[in-house]
Amino acid sequence: MDEGMFLYWGSGSPPCWRIMIALEEKKLQGYQQKMLSFEKMEHKSAEVMAINPRGQLPSFRHGDTILNESFGACLYLENQFKSQGTQLVPDTGDNQALVFQRMHEVLALQEKLGAVIYYTWKVPEDERHDSAMERNKKTLNEELMLWEGYLEKVDPDSHLAGKNFTMADVMLFPQVAYAVHFGLSSDKYPKLMEYYNRLKERPSIQTSWPPHWKESPPTMDVLKDV
Repeated sequence: MDEGMFLYWGSGSPPCWRIMIALEEKKLQGYQQKMLSFEKMEHKSAEVMAINPRGQLPSFRHGDTILNESFGACLYLENQFKSQGTQLVPDTGDNQALVFQRMHEVLALQEKLGAVIYYTWKVPEDERHDSAMERNKKTLNEELMLWEGYLEKVDPDSHLAGKNFTMADVMLFPQVAYAVHFGLSSDKYPKLMEYYNRLKERPSIQTSWPPHWKESPPTMDVLKDV
């Protein structure tokens, strides 16, 4: 069935990375894929727009089923291939509830990371306002401290929602790695860095690691003083 899957993706995009990790965890390595360049605006190409009228990545197709939101695609893969590979969502109970809670909280982290990184990235320097930058950084710091608190409550060798690797980790790890890539301080956020270092060697994560991150270091350390 994996041969009927096709993924358009961009290197370094956490939403794309989530789907790739989920595919690896569900033993669906035979899927077809095409890496596109955001810089060249290839995500606005006709082939992407044909299945994703928003012109965004990821864009994912399984047979006639199209899913372009990473959360939906990852949950679809878990439900369609539940007995295959890693079980990413517990069947019932408090563990399942915690996985759902944490995975959806990742959206808040994604939004607040983006507010800091994209402001610096997209707004010309002479149009930036120090007050806006500081406000965004303060909001992000508060969000990151929430995650520090969550990780302080888990065992040292555990994952985000317990001893097993789950969908909560599929969602969170790419955002943490993204923050590390852009200069997140290991001194200020030791638990997040421990989590990052603990999971980064997992085969599904290493196999799907953004290729351009391996080729060159980040050009911005915008999060170093958050």
